[in-house]
Amino acid sequence: MNTMKKIAIADDHDIIRYAIKLLLEKNPVLSVVADTNELAKIVEMCRANKPDLLLLDINFENGDSLNILKQLKKEDRHLKILVYSAHEEMKYAFRALKLGASGYLTKQQAVESLPEAIECVLQGKKYISAALAQELANRVQDDFEAAEYEKLSERELQTLQLIASGLSVGDIAERLNLSVKTISMYRSRVLTKLDLRHNADLMRYAMDNHLVS
Repeated sequence: MNTMKKIAIADDHDIIRYAIKLLLEKNPVLSVVADTNELAKIVEMCRANKPDLLLLDINFENGDSLNILKQLKKEDRHLKILVYSAHEEMKYAFRALKLGASGYLTKQQAVESLPEAIECVLQGKKYISAALAQELANRVQDDFEAAEYEKLSERELQTLQLIASGLSVGDIAERLNLSVKTISMYRSRVLTKLDLRHNADLMRYAMDNHLVS
């Protein structure tokens, strides 16, 4: 990494963004060119500043950023995205990597591992922790037997998680800016794919598979 690399940060916690900036200032070839605490501004921030790498927190107060990750990679396949989360790795890591993230780490690992992760990702490699690498190895050993919920689309999984959080179909439609008919269709697909019958079944399934906090 000999030329200056542009970094953008998306995290709704001001203190986290500030801490990351302080950490990155120690590296003379990294420059934080933009940051945002708003989920809705991430795409425009990247369009305007053309960063080499986006540091992306998964969980924002008003939703998760994985759908935005998918959009960003569709718009610019060269953009490197390093995802981090306060939650346990396995809950989101595989989804993030499947959607095009270049790496994944937890916030607990960030102080110690972030410089190494950034360097790795900017070199065009994937960054994962030892724990996640072990889980990947376990999946190979288990012949890639995927959990049932991994068959769901992003919208279907999001609908499942919101129902499990106690929201009605109408509430979900309003939050996602979609019609009640569309959300009802997603709910029906989820029930069919998971071989479930009622919302209570969905809530139990989501809790058993750690899909809700």
